Amino acid sequence: MSTTFQPTRLVGAIAIAMGFSSPAFAQEQTTDKIASLDTIVVTASRTEQKISEVPARINIIEPKILEQSPIASLPQLLQTDASINMVQSGGYGQTASIFLRGGKSEQTLVLRDGVRLNSATSGAASLPFIDTTDIKQIEVLKGPASVLYGTDAISGVVQLISKTPEKTAAFVTGEIGEDKTYKSVVGADLSENGFYAQIRGQRLETDGTPVKEVKNAPNASFDQKGYSAKVGLDKEQYAMSVDYSENKGYSDYDSYGNLISQNFKNEIINVKGRFNVLENLALHARFSQFKDEIDQNNSTDFVHSKTQESEIFGQWGFTQNQQILVGITQRNIDGDVLSYGSPYQEDIDSTGYYIQHKYDKAGLNTQVGIRVEDNEKFGTHTVAQGSVRYQVLPLTSIYANIGSAFKAPTLNDMYAYGGNPDLKPEESFSYEIGLDQKLAYNISTGLSLYTTEVDNLIDFDGVLNQMRNLDKAKMEGSELYVKWQGENLFTNLSYNYVRAKNKKNDEDLSRRPRQNIALTAGWTDEQYTFSTTMLANDDYDNSAFDDVQIPGHFRVDMHGQYKLNKNVDIFANIQNVGDSKYRTAYGSGSYYINGGRLASAGVTFRY
Repeated sequence: MSTTFQPTRLVGAIAIAMGFSSPAFAQEQTTDKIASLDTIVVTASRTEQKISEVPARINIIEPKILEQSPIASLPQLLQTDASINMVQSGGYGQTASIFLRGGKSEQTLVLRDGVRLNSATSGAASLPFIDTTDIKQIEVLKGPASVLYGTDAISGVVQLISKTPEKTAAFVTGEIGEDKTYKSVVGADLSENGFYAQIRGQRLETDGTPVKEVKNAPNASFDQKGYSAKVGLDKEQYAMSVDYSENKGYSDYDSYGNLISQNFKNEIINVKGRFNVLENLALHARFSQFKDEIDQNNSTDFVHSKTQESEIFGQWGFTQNQQILVGITQRNIDGDVLSYGSPYQEDIDSTGYYIQHKYDKAGLNTQVGIRVEDNEKFGTHTVAQGSVRYQVLPLTSIYANIGSAFKAPTLNDMYAYGGNPDLKPEESFSYEIGLDQKLAYNISTGLSLYTTEVDNLIDFDGVLNQMRNLDKAKMEGSELYVKWQGENLFTNLSYNYVRAKNKKNDEDLSRRPRQNIALTAGWTDEQYTFSTTMLANDDYDNSAFDDVQIPGHFRVDMHGQYKLNKNVDIFANIQNVGDSKYRTAYGSGSYYINGGRLASAGVTFRY
């Protein structure tokens, strides 16, 4: 990148962006407040429902948070949830692992509008390469969800909900930051009489930051560009939509002390339809395909994976307060891999049959379901789940959740070096209780206690040089949140304690700090938004390296936004205000570190 960058100019831009004081054109609608108990979610039951009625713990990363900085990547957004420990080996484009409630990355299912984004080869989603340009909100459902979603949903589900056009409009956004970081987004929406169409284009590039804690470590650059298009029709009797998105680029990364690069490309196709057969009976159908491709630039190695899913389900409200959901999902995963001289090309078919009963009346909400999964490799597997929420008092509700889940062996587990095609799926059993309480002065709080036990954990047996079902794990924890919303001021505090341990030796599992805390406070009105987020966690063990501890860290992020008029927004962000260089992991003889501070400023023009 040849463009000259002056940090002092950026600081000035941030000061201007956050310091406007002249009168401004009021926004047509009032600014969204912090997430309330009336937020509508869909992940927990496949139907729209208020978050206050969900018999489970679910967190929302809201639209206004996503709009604060287009530069922010998915790992940066998810780490604001205290129940998630996000371990990223560097800055943009570097490997990122998500540990939700102490589970490993392969045990958290990542979706975009129902499309499975977990790789068919590794089992984990490539979080740094997922574009969030068109995302309305992110729903983090905590606890088992295999009844509705099948494999991988042991610790929970992270679902990205995309935007649907509500009016005809267009916009362009530009943001510039330190380390020669730039992002531009352009988009247009059309909406008329139930018909809608949308198009987006984006480009992000950065010189990056050092990945390893070594002297004169080079910067790891990152570049991505992509586009998305959506067209649909939404009527009372029927609905249909077609989504397409493509995101590609390259990323430098560390390999045994050397900086090398790889090209990546991911592609999503999502076709959905709904038809209301009767007033109380609706049929839904979906076909989706997700391609995830990585090609090394310094060797002939590559990893190409593809997941195709076809699903049909019906929702029948057979009484005013009861609903039955019945569905079938057919999935095919395909992997074409060459890694360190070990190639394979394999695919696996799996079919899931599920049924769920939902009841909602007089403050009582229940969900009970069962799923039978028929996998061509490991055979038939059954999971079940039941949950209930009860409004004990007008301001007090309690909930309980108990269920099983599973994670199927990945293609790498079965066919890569040391693979074992006879592996069994990992199996979990979880139970949870929780309380939500509204207090005076617009204060709300909640507490959850949970336990998850996982059997048949898949790991590498160094004696036999083969993947085996070796271990058992147990995750015990609690979550606490406190929110306060004033007329303009707001605060949101979340705390998570979890001990994830190997049941055989009672030792803590790698990369799971026992305590995480997140605090966001700020001001929002029709013209201004200002917020500060503080994140902190404990130290933790690291991978298979003996006696290696990763110190805990504390960081502060800041955001400011000013609505110049109804057509122009000016904003500024500072990630990691203190520019603390904290360690995130260990490997290849030295520590991986975070990306340091990133100050940025931008503007959005709307029409």
